Amino acid sequence: MARPGKEAFPLDREAAEVIALQGLTFLAEDATRMLRFLKLTGLELDEVRARAGTAELSLAALEHLAGDESLLLVFAASRGVAAESVGHAIALLDGVRP
Repeated sequence: MARPGKEAFPLDREAAEVIALQGLTFLAEDATRMLRFLKLTGLELDEVRARAGTAELSLAALEHLAGDESLLLVFAASRGVAAESVGHAIALLDGVRP
């Protein structure tokens, strides 16, 4: 059951892409969060800029958020989405990975 004010399930691909973009934006809004994401993924900032919106980068951002519960909860609260929506978005977008 979705919580009031939180995104309902199931998601479609477009909603999953929006959550992924919100996730990447959330990471980029804070230098410490972004640096940790870059370090753990091995990506460079220029790569992130060039690949923004791709399925691969979207999944990397969502998987990064999902891998840290406290970060996930802060993200979800800041964007008004259910934390569970990140897992649903990963499952949806994973099918488009090359």
